[in-house]
Amino acid sequence: MVKNAFYAQSGGVTAVINASACAVIETARKHPDKIGKVYAGANGILGALYENLIDTSLESKASIAALQHTPGGAFGSCRYKLKDIESHRDEYERLIEVFKAHNIGYFFYNGGGDSSDTAYKVSQLSEKMGYPLSCIGIPKTVDNDLPFTDNCPGFGSVAKYVAVSVKEASLDIESMCESSTKVFIMEVMGRHAGWIAAAGGLASAAEGEGPPHVIIFPETPFVKAAFLEAVQNAVDKDGYCVIVVSEGARYEDGTFLADAGTLDAFGHTQLGGVATTLAQFVKNELGHKYHYAVADYLQRSARHIASSVDLEQAYAVGKAAVEYAIAGRNAVMPIIVRDQTKSYSWHIDQVDLSRVANVEKKMPADFISADGFGITQKARDYLSPLIKGEAYPPYESGLPCYVRLKNTQIPKKLPPFVAR
Repeated sequence: MVKNAFYAQSGGVTAVINASACAVIETARKHPDKIGKVYAGANGILGALYENLIDTSLESKASIAALQHTPGGAFGSCRYKLKDIESHRDEYERLIEVFKAHNIGYFFYNGGGDSSDTAYKVSQLSEKMGYPLSCIGIPKTVDNDLPFTDNCPGFGSVAKYVAVSVKEASLDIESMCESSTKVFIMEVMGRHAGWIAAAGGLASAAEGEGPPHVIIFPETPFVKAAFLEAVQNAVDKDGYCVIVVSEGARYEDGTFLADAGTLDAFGHTQLGGVATTLAQFVKNELGHKYHYAVADYLQRSARHIASSVDLEQAYAVGKAAVEYAIAGRNAVMPIIVRDQTKSYSWHIDQVDLSRVANVEKKMPADFISADGFGITQKARDYLSPLIKGEAYPPYESGLPCYVRLKNTQIPKKLPPFVAR
């Protein structure tokens, strides 16, 4: 029996998440004997809860293809975590009601660890309620912290942006350090894992051969005295110091250097502002003039400089998700597996969602240099292939051409949802 599919984007978007969406829709269109229409959730899982379903069949082939070079979330994303089934069963039952009403037999959830948890819970409830539903998680996170997959779609492009930005900013400060700024700090995302910060290390050809001089990882407890010494040593040696710091940098007792004192919708500590903390240390203790930058949304939306490897992998996991679903698989997630070959190559495999949900993959200790402020050759070998290749979007009048879909919603069939 032909069933419709539901696709939604969750959490922070990336430069290539729409490539996964493109793959889901294009692959589904090739199997009309299995999948009728692909409905996208307006603003993530909220689209299912409130029955705001977008009919992607109304979008042209060209518009869907253009998603591959368009950043952001084409259908809207959300930071909304479904609670546990026991205390909030109404939310899960509502999802099943919406899926029943619109003949949806496939559920594709494109996100990180919390999204994997949601997809797994929905798969379990559908079995308990006797409603057949194939639930497939599609990996996405700039933080690169999902387990089992070699890397996460979205990370390679952020890594490329950070490495390029650090390289270019380093040339700028080197030009000015004799009579002006001597310390530049770049704050990057990553939450509790230092993968993005580590990517900044690719700005130099090898350890000790140029900036960044100092990288601060969440995995290495921050010691103020050691940090200041490293900064001063760089200034003494090169005349300037370039620092890359992860937003999740923390002291030995686990306290974040920058904690906004609030939680996001997923219950995670709201991070940001660590660059200003370090800048004050540099000013007050060393007296150096500084500048800092917070990459923030720029690093994850920079489609103009995306990695072609990242783009290919983002499309591949979306395509595999549909193929797994029509093959009858359930509660799994496509993963990227690095081949043990001399030149970089990879393939797609799968892992059970139950093993992925809410598990964070941190930077291995042997990826961090002995002094705690740099990356090792092993880290370079891992990171370098992920930023390879340019996948420039088409340009017009000097600006990239990005698509905006019509996002036409279908008529509702159910009463409005009211959370209990």
